[in-house]
Amino acid sequence: MEPPETALAAVLPTDHLGPTGRPTGSLRTELYRIPNLANVAHVTGVWIQSVGVLWLAARWANPIGWVVAFLLMGRAMARFAILSHEAAHRLLFSNRTLNDRVGAWLLAYPAFVPFDGYRRSHMAHHKEEFGPNEPDLMLYAGYPITAASWRRKLVRDADGNSGWKNLKGLLLATRSPTARGVAFKIIGCQVVLFVGLWVGLGHWWIYPVFWLLPWMTVWRVLNRLRAVAEHGGMQASPDRRRTTHHVRQSVSARFWMVPFNTGWHLAHHIDIGVPFAHLPRLHRELQDAGYVQPELVWPTYRSLWRHASSRPTT
Repeated sequence: MEPPETALAAVLPTDHLGPTGRPTGSLRTELYRIPNLANVAHVTGVWIQSVGVLWLAARWANPIGWVVAFLLMGRAMARFAILSHEAAHRLLFSNRTLNDRVGAWLLAYPAFVPFDGYRRSHMAHHKEEFGPNEPDLMLYAGYPITAASWRRKLVRDADGNSGWKNLKGLLLATRSPTARGVAFKIIGCQVVLFVGLWVGLGHWWIYPVFWLLPWMTVWRVLNRLRAVAEHGGMQASPDRRRTTHHVRQSVSARFWMVPFNTGWHLAHHIDIGVPFAHLPRLHRELQDAGYVQPELVWPTYRSLWRHASSRPTT
């Protein structure tokens, strides 16, 4: 799944990009600007959309509507996680205290993410993808795999097996002197959600059915699909074109799986100081410089996943 050598032209540095592709000068100043007001709207929007879906699920006594709400709440978990990722990079708000409090209490903890621990592990991921301290290697190493192995992974995600391992880990963390603090914060946040949704929407089952279960199932599938699309089958290298895929973005992919410009992942790994709002601009600069060649770009996510599951059975 690695890019062909013909797609790895040595074109850097340029007038606007440094030796590794990071923007320089006035372009860097422009791209590093954090859009605070827009991000207030994004955080507010995620909550409004999520509560709105739950409100409809509580009042729409229709099995089809419940299925739609279930799937949409899996999508909501992706949005919580991606915005908490932005906060982990300290790119959600210019004020660091606000950034971290919103990132933790309004985004990460509702989505079962241990914010500070995630920040540390995620910075290790960015320091050296596929390196000896890579925390996410199990999500995308060893590709391509066989179609049967691919199906087994997705089934474990979809049936709640992967989700239960994560939930069990959270519960066991309450016994750890070093981990129990954040574990209780996450559990406390979930208790508030459970009570708040029960009181506000009038049904105790809203939280377990439409918050907890989508996180354990739909979100796990979306998370694996996205992770493989970002780094599946790549290798350790100082050239980020060898560590990170770029996939042409579609409306459906951005709606379900890669919100908030997450799909411009190569640009994100080129420079982790660029807020998500400006990643498409950085990507265009990389394209204009010839750093991102057409052969480097996967035409669709489906084409990448087909290749990721194309290893012959021996």
